[in-house]
Amino acid sequence: MANTPEGKVKDKIKKILNANNIYYAMPHGAGFGNAGVPDFLCCFKGKFLAIEAKADMSKGLTALQHQHLQLIEFAGGDSWVVYADNIHLFEQWIKETKNG
Repeated sequence: MANTPEGKVKDKIKKILNANNIYYAMPHGAGFGNAGVPDFLCCFKGKFLAIEAKADMSKGLTALQHQHLQLIEFAGGDSWVVYADNIHLFEQWIKETKNG
């Protein structure tokens, strides 16, 4: 997976999650899976966290991806769209939330 630009972002996200002992699952979106479900479903400090990985900011969310992330936030969870360009902000948020 790491040989695609999005795969590289996903590998960096996994590294951050593992380094911070954050539980995550990566649901399979193709075939019989639920379309639009975020790439990572996590439990972080007792709260639901969803992460959608994208190669770069030119790769926008699909309507279903946007809808899932909105529903997660409406239900009280956190959501992130992580790109190669903002992964440092995601990592900073993890550290601040973990220590805060």
